[in-house]
Amino acid sequence: MKSETLSAKIMSKRTRRGSDLRDFLKEQGVLDEVEERAMKQALALQLAELLKKNELTKAEMAARMKTSRAAVDRLLDASNTSVTLATLGKAARALGRKIKIELAPA
Repeated sequence: MKSETLSAKIMSKRTRRGSDLRDFLKEQGVLDEVEERAMKQALALQLAELLKKNELTKAEMAARMKTSRAAVDRLLDASNTSVTLATLGKAARALGRKIKIELAPA
């Protein structure tokens, strides 16, 4: 019986640790910014992988998107969070993909 109680305490502590970081970031007022940067970083990584898989250069991607190479650089820059839906749409179409956006509960 003691092992079950100890195990329950360990699991309880483990599940709280993840939420503690979220709570900390929220208390500091940076949770939204951190989540936005994480999403942009994941998107930039996915786009870079698709460029590599399709053997496309940034210049070729820009031509497909009918935009500048600088715009592609901004799209692939994980620290640049000012990407528009229009630009994402162009990038998706250029790679034969589509955008899927979902509003999830906060």
